[in-house]
Amino acid sequence: MAESPENPTQPPQAPLAELLVSTPEGRVLLAGLALTLAYLVWLAACFILNPDHGHILISMTATEIVFGRAACMTLGYSLGLGNRIVIPLCVAVETLSVLIVYGLIVLGCRHLVVFKWMRKTLEIINEAARRHQNTIQRYGIIGLFLFVWFPFWMTGPVIGCVIGFLLGLRTWVNLTVVLSGTYVAIVGWALFLRHIHGRLARFSPYGSFLLFVLIILLVLAGRYLYRRRHKLPPRNP
Repeated sequence: MAESPENPTQPPQAPLAELLVSTPEGRVLLAGLALTLAYLVWLAACFILNPDHGHILISMTATEIVFGRAACMTLGYSLGLGNRIVIPLCVAVETLSVLIVYGLIVLGCRHLVVFKWMRKTLEIINEAARRHQNTIQRYGIIGLFLFVWFPFWMTGPVIGCVIGFLLGLRTWVNLTVVLSGTYVAIVGWALFLRHIHGRLARFSPYGSFLLFVLIILLVLAGRYLYRRRHKLPPRNP
């Protein structure tokens, strides 16, 4: 399913609203955007009702988006939160990421909708998915399910849903496999990191925070090495 260059002689496309409503990937994108709006309203309400708690939730959300679930969970535990907040927050953010990225990638690959301001980021995600495609294809759905467990750079649910699309999985099968694997992985990593947090807290009150810093450094190092290995350009516009 390699992307073909844009053809200026293509017939006129349907209006954006019609495309979003009439295609499976469009409806997935709409669902992701609607749920994202609801999530942002919830964050705003939390911040208004309890600014300190709201600030923590916003920080965790940003950390999840930028650095991934391991960093987000460690930050939450270091700030005194438990699994009843950390796990649902990670589930929400990763679900929204999958729905939005899947919709944008598929619409872009089919040349139905192309957002120029997101093209570079989507190209990087698409290229990363193609690099893992052959490996995942050997094991099929099981391989895709396991792939989303890894909280490393250029693995996980966002890349996983794109790989599922490249493998030709139907939308509902793809999202079911990716999201179910993601939820199981989140619970597993939460239990593991919560245990590590408890052990570190016995030695130093700053142990969990130091683990958070270490994870951030590892993520940054992983991104640098990935870009250097694959000679990717910087993200500057």
